[in-house]
Amino acid sequence: MNKNNNQYCNTLDENFETALKLVSENLSDKQLFLLLKSGNIPEKQIAALKITKITSQDQAQILLDNLTGQDGKIREAVSLKINEFMSNSAFLPYFKNTNAYDVFLEAIIDINGNICRNIINAVSQLKTYSEFSKYFTQKLLQKTTALIDIVKQFDLQDGKYKVNKEVFKLYWCLETLYEFANSADISDLKNVLSQTANINDYTIREKTAKILSLNFNDVELEKIRQKLKQDPNYYVRRY
Repeated sequence: MNKNNNQYCNTLDENFETALKLVSENLSDKQLFLLLKSGNIPEKQIAALKITKITSQDQAQILLDNLTGQDGKIREAVSLKINEFMSNSAFLPYFKNTNAYDVFLEAIIDINGNICRNIINAVSQLKTYSEFSKYFTQKLLQKTTALIDIVKQFDLQDGKYKVNKEVFKLYWCLETLYEFANSADISDLKNVLSQTANINDYTIREKTAKILSLNFNDVELEKIRQKLKQDPNYYVRRY
C-alpha cells in the first residue's frame, strides 16, 4: 500500500472514531450548533442529525449555511433536519425570510435526489404563506425557464454527463413546481409547460403531465395535457 493509500485509510479511521465519539456523547444543542458551524465533515454530519430544536434565527442560519456548498454527507443530514423542523409549526417561522428562500431554490436542484426530496417537502410547508409563495414561485419559474433554454440546446441521446445533470435539475424544478403551480402566473406556467411537454426526455414530460393533472381549467393547458395522454411512454400518459 502506498503512502497516499495509508493516509486515506488513516483519515477514514479518524473520521470513524470522531463520529463514534459524537454519537455516544450527550452534547447540548448549543454545542451541536457550534460543531455544525465550525466542525469537520463527520462532526457536522453527526451534529446536524443530533440537533433537537431551534431557538434562534442564528441557529436556523447555521443549518442553511450547511445546506449548500458542503460535502454531500453534511448536505443530506442538514436537509433531513430542516425537513423535520419545517414540519413543526413551532420552528417554521425561523425559515420565513428571503435568504432562506434563495438557499432552498438551490437545494431543490442538488445532485443528491434525497436532498431535493427533503427540501421540496420542507418548503411545501410554507405554501400557505403568501409572501413566500409569491417570491419562491416566481424565482422557481425563472430557474426552470433558464434550464429549459439549456436543455433544448442538447442532443439528449448523447448521454453526456453535462446533459444529464441539467435534465436532472429541470426534473426537480418541475417536481417542485407541481407543489406551487397554483401560485404561478398562468401565462408563465403555460410558457414553461408548453416547452417541457416537447422535450425529448420522458422524465421531463412525465413531470409536465403530473403538473397538468392538477386541472387548471384552461383551454391551452388542457390541450397540452391531452397531447401527453397520447405519449408513447406509459409513465407520461398515465396522468
